[in-house]
Amino acid sequence: MLIDTHCHLAASAYDADRADVLERAWAAGVERVVVVGESPEASDRALSLARAEPRLATTAGIHPHDAASWSDEAAGWLRQRLRDPRVVAAGEMGLDYHYDHSPRDRQHSAFEAQIALATEAGKPIVIHAREADDDVAAILGAHPGAVAILHSFSSGLGLLRAGLVLRHYASFSGMVTFKNWRLDQAILETPLDRLLLETDGPYLAPVPHRGKRNEPAYVRQVADRIAAVRGMPVEELIAVTGQNASRVFGLSSHRASEST
Repeated sequence: MLIDTHCHLAASAYDADRADVLERAWAAGVERVVVVGESPEASDRALSLARAEPRLATTAGIHPHDAASWSDEAAGWLRQRLRDPRVVAAGEMGLDYHYDHSPRDRQHSAFEAQIALATEAGKPIVIHAREADDDVAAILGAHPGAVAILHSFSSGLGLLRAGLVLRHYASFSGMVTFKNWRLDQAILETPLDRLLLETDGPYLAPVPHRGKRNEPAYVRQVADRIAAVRGMPVEELIAVTGQNASRVFGLSSHRASEST
């Protein structure tokens, strides 16, 4: 299965033509899309979309940019959302030292609290890491029971290797097609059974769409590039990454629960 494991489909960038965006995705062979929530509002919009379209699954969480808003109320909200079978992961969450929109201590506390809630619910976590590799690696090391996806991976090989030792996953976006991409080694070092594809739409549109709004149909360009780097047939890569996504997000059981 060709699966876009990370798209902000609930964002306002899609409001004018969301149905057409999904039709183009299905026509391009995309079978599932994981719609990411980075705030309570975005997460709840994503869940509404998934209630209407069974090929969508969602996440729920609070981005490090908004970590200062973390509270007991937010924890209660996330605990409740993670009970919904359509919500297949917590996040995106993590640390962002590039923008520092939230104080770093608040980023740390929100990150660790969300990891704990996800582990309690038996669901994986979707991690945003920017210029915070060492601290993200340390926090993951302190929570060995978590299952993590290093989303839109563009960090250093140190974080990748630390994550892979713990059997986490690495997800690659349209960045792999950019002229300034310098991390083919990360693609090569990620074991096939820990490799995922994503768009991160509406951001990071792959070549030849760079500079335009990204959308789930373009995950095929990500697959093409990663298959080329690894020297394998793209259909084989799509099959393996689809199996990985189904496994880590529980998409097969999610689909079965919808038919009952």
